[in-house]
Amino acid sequence: MVTMTISGTVVRRAGAADAAALVRLRAVMLEDMGADVGDESAPWRATAEAWFTRRLSDPRDFAAFVVDDPALGVVSCAAGTCDSRAPGPTNPSGLQGHVFNICTDRRRRRLGLARACLDALLAWYRTETGVRTIDLNATSYGIELYQSLGFDAPRYPALQLRLGPPLGHGFTSR
Repeated sequence: MVTMTISGTVVRRAGAADAAALVRLRAVMLEDMGADVGDESAPWRATAEAWFTRRLSDPRDFAAFVVDDPALGVVSCAAGTCDSRAPGPTNPSGLQGHVFNICTDRRRRRLGLARACLDALLAWYRTETGVRTIDLNATSYGIELYQSLGFDAPRYPALQLRLGPPLGHGFTSR
């Protein structure tokens, strides 16, 4: 298990046993963003837990870092992926980072825990991946933290197309 101390906070790399905690914190984050996350039995939670368990077993292109609290268990996290894209002159590896799931339990906020998790994740990107550009979607809660670490608006505007449910057969989830 990889652990480090950042600004006095012990941060460790998450393992498959942390998947449920990552889902719990994800629900807190999504709820803070105004989403209806449902109760503990909401179907998306089991799917998300299976996804985190699978991704945590492949340390090459996914990492999550967490902080434990003796009374509450995992109370903060930050996760990131390495996405393979077509190489180009400014990105010869073709790898692009995406940070997400940055959240701290409401009872432990404003202690620097999210910063410590994100610092550990950024160190992983720098030392263990070929990623040189990292994206994230900021909320009003976290934008100051991200900007203090050097995140800024992308050169080109990010746009999204939200497709409805799949039409016909042949759709399989990953």
